[in-house]
Parts: sequence; C-alpha cells; structure tokens
Amino acid sequence: MALTAEDIVNKRFQSTKFREGYDQDEVDDFLDEVVVEMRRVLAENDDLSQKLAASEARIAELQRSGGSASSVGVNPLPTSGGDVVDAENANNLLQLARRLHEEHVREGIQKRDELIAEGHAQAARIVQEAETEHSQAKQRLREEYQSIESEVEQLRNFEREYRASLKAFISQQVQSLDSPSFPPARPEGA
Repeated sequence: MALTAEDIVNKRFQSTKFREGYDQDEVDDFLDEVVVEMRRVLAENDDLSQKLAASEARIAELQRSGGSASSVGVNPLPTSGGDVVDAENANNLLQLARRLHEEHVREGIQKRDELIAEGHAQAARIVQEAETEHSQAKQRLREEYQSIESEVEQLRNFEREYRASLKAFISQQVQSLDSPSFPPARPEGA
C-alpha cells in the first residue's frame, strides 16, 4: 500500500484502556509503514538518479556521434522505425527527455521531503500529546498523594487524642479502684 501524506496527517491512534497515552504497538506499526514507504521512495529516487545518469551518458554519446557525423557531412540518423531523423532533432528529443526526467526526479525528491517532514511533524505531535498527558497524570497523582497524606495526618492526630483520652480514662479507673469504695463507717450515735 502506498502511504500518502494525507495518511500520515490523518492517522489517529486508539487510546489504551489501562494507562494514559496511545497503544504503543499501533504507533510502532504505523511508524513501520512510514519506514517502508520512505525506503520505497528512496529506492525509487536512486533508480531515477541511475536512469538520469544513464540518459546523460547516452545523450553525451549521441552528441559525440552526432557531432562526428555532421563533421563528415552525414546528418541523418536512422531510427528504429526506418525513418531518417537528423542529429539536431535527435538532440532536441534527448534534451526534452532529460528535462522530463529531471522534473520527475525533482518531484520525487519533493514528495520524499514532504513525507519526511510530515512524518516528523506527526511524531512531534504524538510525543507532545504523550508528554502533556504524562504531566497531567503526574499532577493528578501528586494531588492524590497530598490528599492521602493529609488524611493520614488527621488519623494520626485522632489516634494521639484517642490514646490520651483512653489513658486518662484508665488512670481515672485505676484511681477509683485504689480508693476505698465504701464510705467510712459512721459512729452509731450519729
């Protein structure tokens, strides 16, 4: 499948269920597609460059043979169809072919550069979104931690107060056990 710039720009990833961010496998698979497409474009660019070099060599060869043929007074060059074409027309056709080829190479390079730029931009957006979500999650956890710490401190205060109250109550009970529980005996005549 040929990967287009629109595919890269419009690609959306599924959110994960158990953690913040995107599904790492899905992102990796998409980046693998981008790499395959980039390699294909680069290979096509190399192939076109080789064809350009071969065409330039052929043009130079034809110009040399066309120049030597015209210097001896032989202008026509036979074509594959048996027609006769002079060297100037052949040179014009070859120059036209060369310009067309150069345009295709430029377009290929431009498309490659656009794909690379769009891939980098998409990757930067994904990283930025992940960093933002990570920062937000850290902030939420920090707030939860502070809330839990506050509750723990309240429970410790309650425990201290409860222990002090319980200790006072037990001391009071011990004192009441140590003191005579019956009132002093009254004289009989009173």
